[in-house]
Amino acid sequence: MKQKYNVPVEGLGIELSSGTLAGLASGAVTIRQGETELFVSATAASALRPGQDFFPLTVDYREKFSAGGKFPGGYFKREGKPSEKEILTSRLCDRPLRPLFPKGFMNEVQVIGLLLATDQKHEPDVLMVNAASAATLISDIPWNGPVGCVRVGQIDGEFVTNPTHDEMLDSDLDLIYVGSESEMLMIEGSAEFISDERFYEALEYGQQAIQPLIAAQKELAKLAGKEKKDFSLVLTPAEVTEFCEQNAAEKVKVALGHDSYTERKLAIEVISKETTAALEEKLGTEKVDGNDVARAFDEIQEKLYRQNILDTGRRVDGRGASDLRSISCDTGVLPRVHGSAVFNRGETQALVISTLGTSRDTQDIDGLTGGATSKSFILHYNFPPFSTGEAGRFGFTGRREIGHGALAERSLLPILPPEDEFPYAIRVVSEVMSSNGSTSMASICGGCLSLMDAGVPITAPCAGISTGLVTEKDADGKITKHVILTDILGAEDHFGDMDFKIAGTPEGITGFQLDLKITGLPFDITLEAIKQNREARMKIIAIMAEHMPESRQDLREHAPRIHTIKIDPEKIGALIGPGGKNIRRITEVSGAQVDIDDDNSGRVLIFATDKESMDRAIQEVDACTAEIEVGKTYRGIVRGVKDFGAFVECLPGKEGLVHISELADFRVNKTDDICKLGDEMVVKCIGLEKGKVRLSRKAALEDAKDAAEDAEPDSEQVEPSAE
Repeated sequence: MKQKYNVPVEGLGIELSSGTLAGLASGAVTIRQGETELFVSATAASALRPGQDFFPLTVDYREKFSAGGKFPGGYFKREGKPSEKEILTSRLCDRPLRPLFPKGFMNEVQVIGLLLATDQKHEPDVLMVNAASAATLISDIPWNGPVGCVRVGQIDGEFVTNPTHDEMLDSDLDLIYVGSESEMLMIEGSAEFISDERFYEALEYGQQAIQPLIAAQKELAKLAGKEKKDFSLVLTPAEVTEFCEQNAAEKVKVALGHDSYTERKLAIEVISKETTAALEEKLGTEKVDGNDVARAFDEIQEKLYRQNILDTGRRVDGRGASDLRSISCDTGVLPRVHGSAVFNRGETQALVISTLGTSRDTQDIDGLTGGATSKSFILHYNFPPFSTGEAGRFGFTGRREIGHGALAERSLLPILPPEDEFPYAIRVVSEVMSSNGSTSMASICGGCLSLMDAGVPITAPCAGISTGLVTEKDADGKITKHVILTDILGAEDHFGDMDFKIAGTPEGITGFQLDLKITGLPFDITLEAIKQNREARMKIIAIMAEHMPESRQDLREHAPRIHTIKIDPEKIGALIGPGGKNIRRITEVSGAQVDIDDDNSGRVLIFATDKESMDRAIQEVDACTAEIEVGKTYRGIVRGVKDFGAFVECLPGKEGLVHISELADFRVNKTDDICKLGDEMVVKCIGLEKGKVRLSRKAALEDAKDAAEDAEPDSEQVEPSAE
């Protein structure tokens, strides 16, 4: 859609536009690549909410079915709650925008993205980030952007910028890179065992690739940008800060020395209440805002945490910067489930359960924008309130849970065996039982062990760990001192500058995610963090290997077994039967599930939970796809009784005629003297003529008589004398 202002992005086939749509929004931009087009607005509230003590930034991305020329499903024909993909795209956009707002700015900011059109070739997630940056940049909202975002793939050893869906099928890297003009700001993605060195090169490539996007946004801001408003910043009053530091800083320092997260939390709560009461006594209750005191205590803790690490290199729990917390793990902890594991790292604990299913258990994906339409591996992450010792809303899956689950899922996916070798649908559920940092990485470690316990033949063990960062800056904002922290606590995540999660195997990296609280990460620190992370991952993998060096050789007792049969593709119809009759019958009589690949390859998968059920299903499938052969004997069902003989179904859907002369070894006057409809009958095939099958009950009875006589002992044989 052409608008008043249109700025092309050099070399990327992208165009930014503004000036026509949504004139009342603070900032509004459309972005287009190919025939995929997206609208994004950015608007700030003019006043603070009463009692507001946090920055309420909300990013909402929505895909409209009209963009793909489709009707929504359901009775009301209207888009409902956001899909998992929409939530993940919203999070992807939120995380790089947030750290660039001024400190103390707490007016609500809302960013809304609407997919207007899709060509099912270009993925709109990276477009959303760029358009959101442009919309915020040209708005009157104070913000220290812009940022650029690209997807980096690797095809045949070469990096590719913003590959299409078809190109991504050949890529062994999916890196979403967000950065400013000079530094990295956020990354997310997965890889098929990329080396640390190559991963770093991909980051450098991404930094160069975003420059045309940043230049285009700046050009658009010159054409359509608004003057930034002066918003009141929410800062802690100096007298509150001074009072809390004088009366509570030393006490907080002592409280931070407690070993347990719970003990530290409770001790600080007590100190906060005492300090608040003392401040109210000094200034008067009406002049003391609890939010001010809470911010002051947060600032005190942040200062103490950071200064101690920068000055001594020691952390609140006594560890050095690169030390791991104590790790333990166990598998097979639950009965009946297909696979289970508990992974403990410090006070963080994840109980992870694996379930094996059939092809019917795969998850369908709405392919509105292109890409995959289903997936056979699912990982769900749950974070209940009790995991932090708190009470709260339970049963609702939040954005954070969806995001952490997606990270763990894409990190474990590369280690799974090919579907043609292990044709199961797999669901992994991580229940976070206790949380004090890096729960998503604990889910990866526990998930790997749970898969191994389930007997999934993984290609290599996978572990994940998060590294943090504490920095000291000069007056110009340049980092003069830094410490990288391995295996960060919840408080180190909260008070630190970085959360850099990397998962992988000894062969390479499989998943990653970087979030910052500072406005950029220098590349030399990035390289240091990558190296430190790998050392920690290898230690964790070694600990996991001590407990479980390889996957179980056999599936658990209650896990479904799979048997693969290859049949002639022309016999698929016979196996299915009219209206699915044969498949339903096999399921009913055997208790097994039979799935037929829809690629017309003739591949049949049989799923069963016990040997008896499996054997019966195999027998039935063989019967449905077999042909009646001359000389073979069958136990069939009488399907028709005529004056001239009986029609007997020897195999499912396949029958022949037993002529009245072949019903018995004596003269038969009436067919129904020998058999009735539905009777079982043993028959022998005595001929195939022009597609007609000739059967004989008389021949089958004679064969049975001969067999019985052969089995009898020789009556003329004389027993040996006792002498």
